[in-house]
Amino acid sequence: MAISPVNMSERKELGIRPGDTVRVHQKIQDKGKVRIQIFEGLVLARKHGDEPGATFTVRKVASGVGVEKIYPLYSPLIDKLEIVKRAKVRRAKLYYIREKVAREIKRQMRRMSLVSFSTESEAEMATKAAADVKAAEAKAAEEAELKEKADQAAEEAKQAEEAKVAEAEVVETETPEEVKPEESTPETPEVEETPKEEVEEKKEEDKKE
Repeated sequence: MAISPVNMSERKELGIRPGDTVRVHQKIQDKGKVRIQIFEGLVLARKHGDEPGATFTVRKVASGVGVEKIYPLYSPLIDKLEIVKRAKVRRAKLYYIREKVAREIKRQMRRMSLVSFSTESEAEMATKAAADVKAAEAKAAEEAELKEKADQAAEEAKQAEEAKVAEAEVVETETPEEVKPEESTPETPEVEETPKEEVEEKKEEDKKE
């Protein structure tokens, strides 16, 4: 008389123990269909020996996350059991692996550096090109505005200079010309000419004396 649809003696002889790497083929019912899901990992513990309620715990790391499953040894949902690798361990329970893996992950995280490499999609390329065109237009408009302001400032400075020159010319025309004083020539004293008769008389008087 069969108690279970599972071949219990075959699974008992398999001798799963902690430290083994096993591959469990599990039956999963999905929308009326049965599919096989494979779960491969390290056996952390065996409990309850070989009795009908025996279980074993399997742990694996998927995408950096530790996943553990506890399987009944004689479960009919297990289609097949494989021992992939067998290791010699000194403990009956390998729960320390959890902390060891966590420490190793932390150590690896310290060595990691954030890197981002990716290809651009057409939509990203289009948006980037539109943004570049917009930035170029804004830059050109800013340069044109700056140039216009500079030209306006130069024109205002030129107009102010012209106004100053015109004002200076008006002031020059309004001020009368200064009359330079004529150089006065020293007047030469007029020498009175003595008549000849007086000169002759004077000479005769001198002779008489």
